[in-house]
Amino acid sequence: MTLIKRNPTALKSWKSLESNFKNHAQKKITDYFSEDADRIKKLSLQWESFYVDYSKNLLDEKTLSLLTEMAKESGLNEAIEAYFRGAKINETENRAVLHTALRQLNPISIMVDGEDITPQIEVVKKQMFDFADRVISGDWKGHTGKAITNVVNIGIGGSDLGPAMVTEALEFYSNHLQLTFVSNVEGDHVEQVIKTIDPETTLFLIVSKTFTTQETLSNANTLRKWFLNHAPESAISQHFVAVSTNLEKVTDFGIAPENVFPMNDWVGGRFSLWSTVGLSICLAVGPKHFENLLQGAAKMDEHFRTTDFKENIPVILALITVWYNNFWKVETEAIIPYSQYLRNLPAYLQQAIMESNGKGVDREGKTIDYQTGNIIWGASGTNAQHAFFQLIHQGTKMIPADFIGFAKPLHVGNDHQDKLMSNFFAQTQALMEGKNGETVRKELSDQGKSPEQIEALLPFKVFEGNRPSNTLFIEQLTPNSIGSLIALYEHRIFVQGIIWNIYSYDQWGVELGKQLANNILKDFDGDKIDHHDPSTQGLIQQYKKFRK
Repeated sequence: MTLIKRNPTALKSWKSLESNFKNHAQKKITDYFSEDADRIKKLSLQWESFYVDYSKNLLDEKTLSLLTEMAKESGLNEAIEAYFRGAKINETENRAVLHTALRQLNPISIMVDGEDITPQIEVVKKQMFDFADRVISGDWKGHTGKAITNVVNIGIGGSDLGPAMVTEALEFYSNHLQLTFVSNVEGDHVEQVIKTIDPETTLFLIVSKTFTTQETLSNANTLRKWFLNHAPESAISQHFVAVSTNLEKVTDFGIAPENVFPMNDWVGGRFSLWSTVGLSICLAVGPKHFENLLQGAAKMDEHFRTTDFKENIPVILALITVWYNNFWKVETEAIIPYSQYLRNLPAYLQQAIMESNGKGVDREGKTIDYQTGNIIWGASGTNAQHAFFQLIHQGTKMIPADFIGFAKPLHVGNDHQDKLMSNFFAQTQALMEGKNGETVRKELSDQGKSPEQIEALLPFKVFEGNRPSNTLFIEQLTPNSIGSLIALYEHRIFVQGIIWNIYSYDQWGVELGKQLANNILKDFDGDKIDHHDPSTQGLIQQYKKFRK
């Protein structure tokens, strides 16, 4: 089955939503609460350990009904089944999109090109778990007989961002192994990492599907060269493993075939942490916690696949984004996790969301004349409050935000949690309610300010409010809940892509820069560079001067 190709602006529901927007554009979020005493009950959901409050948004039940109708008109029901069943919905690359197959609660047969992929998934997972157990237990030895203490993951994009973010998020559950991630093709970073590792006790994971990615191979070769300054070439098989499909190049590198973990073309890079790409996560927290991560994602998969759109968390949150993006003309969305463990979640979601839905051509190859992918940014609270919340509260832009928090701390014995949660709740309240002139005037008067001082300060201390937010409140940060949270965002991406009539699972936009970089690299040591534009030509000339 191919996805339905349907311009969303031509849908009946889209036209109705435009009218709905015009009729309600002047209403405030607080007005909706005043009109409906049961709003919070109607616009919140409890699922597993998640409580999702989406009541602080500029919409009502009628808006939500029209949004869900738009999802149905877009063919979302059929698309979800095609997605999970293994249809090649990544049509430009002729691939299925089956990261969900890696985390089934009750594994069933899934056919891809006439082959049931489920048995092989289980075989590879066992290979990964057995390997992780050997390394963690100390049974896997380095070339001098010492156990592994450090693991360096060498990859970029999806081979780095997901594993690095989850490893950091689950640091509380980590074992004795020290994980380091090398991604950028920056020699200074590699050299800095080298200062922190011991060639006798370090394991290197090279994660590259093709084993040709410039950044990954440059870093891998530099670390290989450093390693061979301290060990014989025969020792590579004890210190280097690969996640790749290119067995020939991996073998040429010196990695033993039994130390190669396969990848599949039906798992996109930015959705690959559930696969062998997540080997670094498995090493950091152990197979049991990795399995719990998978199971958490699988539960969200089941919720997404089987729940009516009106009670479906990924669907509702995706539709709210479409509402702001396409009708309110909002271009950015902030992700604010109130957990330092999740400080890199916004960066991870930048890739997942913006690389997926940052498309300007629809599924028929036509140029799009409506907005698609929104800009994702953010940081952890409460740090974010002291960084960019001024813009969210009093700036000229509407910036919907997801607030993510956990009720129970992982460490006990301090009084920080109540302070963190009070900030977590207060920010969404402040964004919605604001502070009017009357309240500000009274506060300033109570402080003893003169009438003249009050009038001078008044406009600067007023908060207009009416700034929307979603609250994702979770019982505790666990491998299971993190798995569910990541899967929630994955399915939001899918829903938005279906409605926007785009292919969310290719990424042709990253190719041009790579091609030009290879051309420029050749010119650094050449004399003829006049085939470049004047600006690039000047930059190359300046670089040559600086590096002398």
